[in-house]
Amino acid sequence: MSSDLKAHIATPGDFQRIIAMVRDFYVEDRIEYLPELVEPGLQAVLEDDRCGAVLMLGADDVAEAGYVTLGWCFSVEQGGRFVLLDELYLTPAARGRGWGKQALALARDWAQGQGAAVIRLEVNHHNARAKALYLSAGYRDDARDILTLPLTDAPGSLHW
Repeated sequence: MSSDLKAHIATPGDFQRIIAMVRDFYVEDRIEYLPELVEPGLQAVLEDDRCGAVLMLGADDVAEAGYVTLGWCFSVEQGGRFVLLDELYLTPAARGRGWGKQALALARDWAQGQGAAVIRLEVNHHNARAKALYLSAGYRDDARDILTLPLTDAPGSLHW
């Protein structure tokens, strides 16, 4: 039997370890990796806890089991601030052990400890396995689509 999954809050010094897993995750989940967006975004959440947190996942027998990225958002409908579970990734060595549910529980515990009343997430349409995990952990399908409006011509250029 494998050990329980544990988490700690990542720091800026964890950037290289996390970004390597991010690249693997994006390949697996068919997400375009745009370093000019992803890397500053990851650095921001690692450097400023007002953005959220990255939980580094590990266990006694798998030191780097994956990560969870959690970000703060605001919605009137959700009662104010809520947490977006932005990314959940388990390395191949960490899969098949029930750690997906444990990672979701660790994310829930972090969010509750920070005073959030709601966690929301998005899942790609092609990722039925991930959606089944989320539904089994108590998430509900709000039957909504996420739409995106890019506000700049060039990826990565952020200005007001």
